[in-house]
This record gives sequence, structure tokens and C-alpha cells, in this order.
Amino acid sequence: MNRSRPKVRLSRALGIPLTPKAVPYFERRPYPPGVHGRARKQESDYKVRLREKQRLRAQYNIREAQMRRAFDRAAHRTGKTGEALIADLESRLDALVLRSGFARTIYQARQFVVHRHVLVNGRRVDKPSYRLRPGDVITIADKSREMTPFQIAATGAYAEAHPSYLEVRPEALAARLTHVPERSEVPVICDEQLVVEYYSR
Repeated sequence: MNRSRPKVRLSRALGIPLTPKAVPYFERRPYPPGVHGRARKQESDYKVRLREKQRLRAQYNIREAQMRRAFDRAAHRTGKTGEALIADLESRLDALVLRSGFARTIYQARQFVVHRHVLVNGRRVDKPSYRLRPGDVITIADKSREMTPFQIAATGAYAEAHPSYLEVRPEALAARLTHVPERSEVPVICDEQLVVEYYSR
């Protein structure tokens, strides 16, 4: 997956809107880009599983090596591997910054973390892949709160609803992870069993 690929084109290729800006374009042209985008082609099982893996990667904006490591961790846990994989990815700091409504997209959430605007339990963390545990608290650094994106976030504009594994106080730009995310609570579009089958082949 090419990270520099325009988000709208990538959204159409994967069949999911990856950013708010992509939504209207995707609704108008929900088929893949290119002259053959509308054609219905017989797809191999491998291609179907590959695309599902790419869809999951795109929604978390991670590299293949990161995805593989997350799968390996999930495979060693009890329970369903696919559900454990989603829980692992959803526990990433950048993902939780997005779900908390402190960023508009996963790309913006990653940028905020890398630029050291985000604190976990009062300490700056600049690794988007940092995994949070239940009880951990995310806040925005005091000096960063005057920035326009965070002032908008404080109004609750970036998220109409928050997943049940987060307690969020938008006006305080604070959120707490209450429990390990369960698959039914996580708002990603993915058939995780196909992803498991891709890596298990």
C-alpha cells in the first residue's frame, strides 16, 4: 500500500472512506478507480483476503511490518485471533486520540502524537504505536491547547459519539481508557477473519 496515494483514490480502491473529505467523493463513485472500476471481476480468495488486510492497515495508517507484529502478538493470545488483533490495534495511542475526538483523522492523530502534543498519564509520548492499558489517561499538553485544532476538538466537533471503552471530557481535552476494546465496540470496517486467514496461509 502506497502511503502517498491520494486518500480519495485509496478510499475507492479499498471500498471505505478513509477521511471525512473522501466521504462525498466515495458516495458519488463507490467503485474502484480506473477504467475498469465498474467492472465486476472474479476475484481469487487470496485477493479478497489481501484487500481486507489492506483495508485494516489503511484505517490505522500503519506499515506492513507493524501489522505483522500486531498479528503475531494476537496469535499468541487466548481467544479469537482476529478479535485480539483489533483490540491490539485499537489500543494504539494514535487510534485512541482519534476515537476521543481530539483529531479529525488518523493521519492528524498520528501527527499530533509525533509532534508531542499528547500526554499519557501526564507524560509526553511521541510514539503513535504506544499501547495504552485500561486506566491510562490521554490529555493534550497545556501549551498545545491554544492551537485551533484542539480548540475545535474541545467543542466536541470531531466526534459525535465516543466508543464505550473511552470516558471522554471534550472540554477538558481528556480521555480515559476504561477497558480493553471489544470487537463489537470498535468502529472499523473489516472482516478480521479474512485478515487472519491471509497471515495464516
